[in-house]
Order: sequence, then structure tokens, then C-alpha cells
Amino acid sequence: MDQENFRYEELARFIAALVDRGTLVPGTRAPSLRSISRDRKVSMATALQAYRLLEDRGVLQARPQSGFYVASRPPARKPPTTSRPPARATAVSVPAVVVKLLEHASDPNLVPLGCAIPDTNLLDAGRLDRLLARTARERGGVYNIYTGPQGDLRLRREIARRATRWGQALSPDDLVITVGCTEALVLALRAVTRPGDTVAIESPTYFGLLHALKALDLKALELPTDASEGIDLDPLQAALSQNRIAACLFASSFNNPLGCTMPDTKKLAVLDLLARHHVPLIEDDIYGDIYFGDERPRPFMALDRHGVTMYCSSFSKTVAPGYRIGWIAAGRHLPRVLDAKAALTLCGSVLPQAAFGEFLASGGYDSHLRRVRRVFAANIERMTRAIDRSFPAGTRVSCPAGGFVLWLELPQPVNTGVLFQAALDHGICFAPGEVFSASGRYANCLRISCGHSWDPWIERGVTRLGALAAEALMSNR
Repeated sequence: MDQENFRYEELARFIAALVDRGTLVPGTRAPSLRSISRDRKVSMATALQAYRLLEDRGVLQARPQSGFYVASRPPARKPPTTSRPPARATAVSVPAVVVKLLEHASDPNLVPLGCAIPDTNLLDAGRLDRLLARTARERGGVYNIYTGPQGDLRLRREIARRATRWGQALSPDDLVITVGCTEALVLALRAVTRPGDTVAIESPTYFGLLHALKALDLKALELPTDASEGIDLDPLQAALSQNRIAACLFASSFNNPLGCTMPDTKKLAVLDLLARHHVPLIEDDIYGDIYFGDERPRPFMALDRHGVTMYCSSFSKTVAPGYRIGWIAAGRHLPRVLDAKAALTLCGSVLPQAAFGEFLASGGYDSHLRRVRRVFAANIERMTRAIDRSFPAGTRVSCPAGGFVLWLELPQPVNTGVLFQAALDHGICFAPGEVFSASGRYANCLRISCGHSWDPWIERGVTRLGALAAEALMSNR
């Protein structure tokens, strides 16, 4: 079944590439099902499935008694503008709407465009759950204990093996298992900062990170960030020269919410800058495995010649949010991280760690990743086309090459904090832009999660949200 899915998706990509290159132009007839099945050596059923998929994505349109034609393409959309936050460190303020967002994000009656949590049906963690049950049944007594602060050895060994795929040599002894990526980030911050210190961050950035900075009494220096390639190097260099920066905290791949990914040359320049100023880099790579291209982007850690990087990640976005399994490779800061881990949680839950180690060793994670990457890529494409159809003219949309969130910049003077309440009244949840800033910016922006399987309910929700945005724009002009 997986092979058949691959064949129709491969054919769909082939036809979409012909459209993107201009070989097939809007309004012209696509190759017939019979000819494409013969030329590409696939069954008629596979060809029809591929064409139906392209119809869902808005690439083709079916005409009764005539076949499939290339659909008219919307005007080229513009990416969000590069952010311009204040060039000074600020105390972190967390808007009250964050609490309301978290309260409503898990409401099954709302269209789930809010929190970046994948659909549990899509994650299909049944195999992992069965391994957990079997481990509990066969060795429950063995794992009903405390471990050392570093966590289960087999799980650490499997994570270290995976790191070799992007050129990083890690030992199990280099790793600490954490309660999700958030604890990993907090441990890293505690290891290299003190209350009152300044941390340089991307802007916009994940609101959970802002919560952590606030809880640790740290200031944030927000850096201008491009929706494609991440932070602007010139402001980073100026910040390092003019301020005492205790640490930088950047996402290496598919930043939440922009979806940006730095090219390797830019990552190397960042690492050289930080080494020159003796500033550690805390790397958030939670979305790194959800890439849509041929190769996984290399994290900062794999490119770091200076040893400035503390690497943090988890499995919460790919297979099991509820298991809360993350990890940190802290480098020379490992002793401090272990001290903080022992003080905060002593150790993580041992049984889920053991089950996850077995899951990784069995190869189940890789086949699962191949499937969810295809689904998330399709969701991003469908969501983007629905936004093009439904949102006001002038709306700018990010174009991530991985992950499952989109960042929208709406025309001024739309206020997405006000729009958020209107959307809730219509049964829709999304994340307003202000929650992604330490200084209350991005009032005309919003983030949409594409983590749920595409269906008519979600499509209607996006269409309705676009209409509400258009109404808000008209009423404020």
C-alpha cells in the first residue's frame, strides 16, 4: 500500500513540475489518463488518483466529458516582509491571549488551526503504543525505577546513531533525555545565563520560548528575520558588538512560525560570529526531520567548528507529543545541564523512554517520517491555495520547505487579536501574531497550523477565516 501511495504521489509531482516549468500552461489539456499511464508505466487507477490529488491541490481541473486541464494560476504571492523589531533588549511580555489560545487549541469543536500540534490520527502512534504495552508487560518492574539524569542508555544510543546521518558524531554520554524540547531549551538557558541577562532571538519566534525567557527573568533582543533565510547577519553582528549577549537561541530548520531555514553558508557565518564574541548558541531543531526536499538540512551543531552549540530537539512534532521525549547535546556545558536536570525533574519517565528506544531500533520511525512528510507537504500546498482564494488581496504568506505551519501577514489595519475572538465565535482557532513577539509586535499577522489531515471541515474553516479577515479590513478602512 505504501508503494502504491508513492507511485501516485510521484506521478503527481511529475505533472506538477511540468506545470511549474511552463511545459503545461494554464487552460491547456493535461495528458490523458490512458497516455500518462502508458508513458509512465502506471495503472489507470494510479493515474486517476494522481490527477484527483492535483485537482484537490488546484493544479488541475476536471471538465465533464473532456478530461483534465491545467488550472489558472493565482497571481504570484509575496512572502512576509522581513521583520524590523526594536534594536534593544526588552523585558518579555506574554499577552493574555496566549492563555486563551492554549485553552481553545484542544477544543475538538473548533477548526484546529491554532497550536502546532499534529493530528493524533495522522501521527498513528499505534506501533509505539504497542511497544510501550509490551515493554510494560514484559519488563515493567525493571523500568519502574529512577534513572540517572541522562536518561535511558538505549534511547540515547539510538538518537546518537541518527545524528550520524547529518554528519554529527555523538556519543550516548553526550546526550541528556528531557521532558520535551521545552525542558531542553530551559536547561540550556539555565546553564549559560543568569537572571537579567539578554538572549538574542529570532523575531517572530515561538511563544513557548518567550514564556521560558520570562520565567527565567531574561531579556530578549529580537533580531530582524527573513521568512526564507532566517536572521539578518548585519543586525546580529551589531548586537554582538554593542550589547552583552549571554546566548543566542535560533531554530536551524523551519522556524516556528516563519518556517525559515538558513543555508549552510549563513549558518557557518553565524557560528564564526558567535565564536568570535564567545557567545553560546542554543539550537532548536524540533522540526528538522520534517523536510520536503531530498535531504535533511544540517543543523548548526553539525557545522560547528568552534564548539559553541547546544543542540535541542524532541519527537513531539513527528510521532508522539504525549510521550514528552526530547533531548539536549550540551557540549562543554553538560555538567551544568546535568545539575539543573537533577534539580528540576531528576529524570524523565523511564518506561516511555525504553519503548521509544525499541521503536527507533526497529526502523519504524523512518517509514513513519516518509509518510508524514508527504502529508504535511500536501497540507501546506492545499492550505496555501485556500488562503490565496479566500484571504484579502495583499495577504503575504510564507513558503516553508518543511514543518507544518504558515505565517500570514495581512494588510493593515487588520488586528488579528480582534480577529481571533471573531474566529472563535465562528468555531475557528488560530494563533494571532502578537503572541510571537516579546514586544507586542505583529498585530496584523497570524500563524496557521497545517498539522491536521485536510478535509472539507478545515477547508470551510480557512475560507470562513479569510472572509472574516476581509470584513475586518473593510470595516477599518
